Amino acid sequence: MKKTVIKIENLVKRYKDLIAIDHFNLQIEEGDILGLLGPNGSGKTTTINCILSLLSFDKGSIEVFGQTMRPDSYDLKRQIGIVMQNVAVFESLNVYENIDYFCGLYITDKKLRKQYVEDAIAFVELDSFRKFYPKKLSGGLLRRLNIACGIAHKPKLIILDEPTVAVDPQSRNKILEGIVELNRQGATIIYTSHYMEEVEQICTRIAIMDCGKNIAIGTADELKKMIKNSEKISIEMTPVSEADKKNILTLPHVYDVSYDHGQLLVQCSAGRHNLVHILGYLQQHELSFGRVYSELPTLNDVFLEMTGKELRD
Repeated sequence: MKKTVIKIENLVKRYKDLIAIDHFNLQIEEGDILGLLGPNGSGKTTTINCILSLLSFDKGSIEVFGQTMRPDSYDLKRQIGIVMQNVAVFESLNVYENIDYFCGLYITDKKLRKQYVEDAIAFVELDSFRKFYPKKLSGGLLRRLNIACGIAHKPKLIILDEPTVAVDPQSRNKILEGIVELNRQGATIIYTSHYMEEVEQICTRIAIMDCGKNIAIGTADELKKMIKNSEKISIEMTPVSEADKKNILTLPHVYDVSYDHGQLLVQCSAGRHNLVHILGYLQQHELSFGRVYSELPTLNDVFLEMTGKELRD
C-alpha cells in the first residue's frame, strides 16, 4: 500500500479581500509524478509556498510524510528538493561549487556530500562543465545545474516549477528524462508547467487548479473523459451549405459544426462511430471531400475547456 506524501485539506489563503486558495484539497501518494496545472493566478505557487510553510494560511491543514508542516520542520524540509522557475545559483561559484554549496545545506558529512555532488553532476551530465561559471553555460546547461542544486541531497519529495522554460528541445528532452529517472529512483514529484505535452508525457496524475480550487484530478485519460469534446473531425472539402451543416449537427453526438478555409470541422461529444456517421451523410448527399482527419482530445483541450482560458506564459 502506497504511503501518502502530501495531504492538504480545506486549505484557505487570503490576501485581504482576495481569496488566493479556496478550500483546496489534494492528496499525493508515494511514487506519483503529479502535474499541477492552472492559469497564471490560479494559486499554484501560493499552494506550493504553503506546503513548504513559506506562507502562513488562514484555514485547513497540510501534512508532509504524515507530519504537520511548520516553519521550523527542518527534518521534513531536508527530505524536500525545490527547483524553481527562476534559476537560483551563485554567479561567483563554478558548477561543482554551486552543487556542493546547496548539498551542504542538508548533508554535513563531507565524504557523503562529496559523493552526492558527484552523483548529481553525473545525473545531469555536467562533468565536462564542472569548472565552468554560470555565465559561461547555455540556457539548457544552466537549467540542468539548477536541477542538480535542488536534488543533490537526494530528497524524497521534489518540487519542479516550470523547469524547462526557454530551453531548446534537446535540453528539454534531457530534463524530462531526468525527472522520470528521479521518480524511478524513488522520488515523489510535483511538476508545474504550461507545456501540456510535457505533463501528459511524464505525469502519472494531473490536478487542475483555477481560482484557488482543485477543479479536477486524475490521469490524462481520466481527465479527457470529463470534458464534452471527445473527438474533432476535420474534412477537406468545398464550401458546405448552411442546410447541410444543420443536418450534420443532428447526427448522433455532434455538438458543433463549422466551415473555414476549405475545412469542415465537426466536434463530437462521445460515441465510437462518429466518423462513420459523418462520412455516410456526405456520401449519401453526394458531397465530395478530400483528406479526413480524426483527432482525440489533448490535455490542452481539457485545460481550456475546464478553465475557459487561453494558456499564458
